[in-house]
Parts: sequence; C-alpha cells; structure tokens
Amino acid sequence: MKNERQAKILAIVDQQDIETQEQLMQALAKEGVNVTQATISRDIKQLRLVKKAGPHGAMRYEVSGASDLPEFNSKLETIFRECVIQCSCAQNIVVVKTLPGLGSAAASAIDKMGLPDAVGSLAGDDTVFIAMQNSAAAALFCDEIQTLLY
Repeated sequence: MKNERQAKILAIVDQQDIETQEQLMQALAKEGVNVTQATISRDIKQLRLVKKAGPHGAMRYEVSGASDLPEFNSKLETIFRECVIQCSCAQNIVVVKTLPGLGSAAASAIDKMGLPDAVGSLAGDDTVFIAMQNSAAAALFCDEIQTLLY
C-alpha cells in the first residue's frame, strides 16, 4: 500500500503543479487514497521531494535532481576512475573489476549513468555485473569504460 501510494505521489507531482501538502492530499483523495498530513510529510521526505520554482514561477514539489548537478556527476566519474581496475564482456554481460570493497560504489556510478541498453546491474565486493540488451551494446560500453580508465 505504501509503495502504491508513493508511486501515485510521484505521478501526481510529475503531472501537476503541487504547491502544498494539502494540495497533494486532495490530489491523492481524487485517486481514492485518503492519508493524513503526517503521512504525506513522511512520504515527501522518503521520496526526496523538494520545492522548486515551476515554469510559471510558483513553487512546486519535484523529485530531487541531485544526479543532474554537474559537480555530482564529476564526483561519480572520479570515484569510478579511481576504483575500477578493468572491464571485460562475455556476450551481453559486462564484468567490471574494482579495488576491494568498491564494487557498490562503481555500480552506483554505473546506475547513475542511465545507460539506455543496460538491463540491470549487480554489485559484489570487487566486481560488478551489468546485463546489457545485446552483445554489441556490452562491447561498446566496455570500450567506453576502457577510454575512461586510460
């Protein structure tokens, strides 16, 4: 129920200019979801919604865009370069080897890249597996990683 409610909240703030928690409660009520202000407040915090100026200047709730910030992307690239040792592919699977304990950091950086051909990733202590749509996409991504490393 919580996941469904939070999914509806994300859809609502994406489609409507929601300026207050009260407006969000009303929009949810129209969707058949009745909640308290305290629940809305917790959901906003958990979903990392922030108030930003909308296209018409009014403040509205939006999903925090921390990954859109240039310095955030730069830090991810630096982390990636520092922790990745090698990359290889086996058919549509890309295998990224990292320094010990940095598999999760590399996987996080890869996930934030928003690769269109990536199906999913799995991180271990020093290894990341990335399933790609096909072998060509895996080889291309592996080549891009090699370029980043050298």
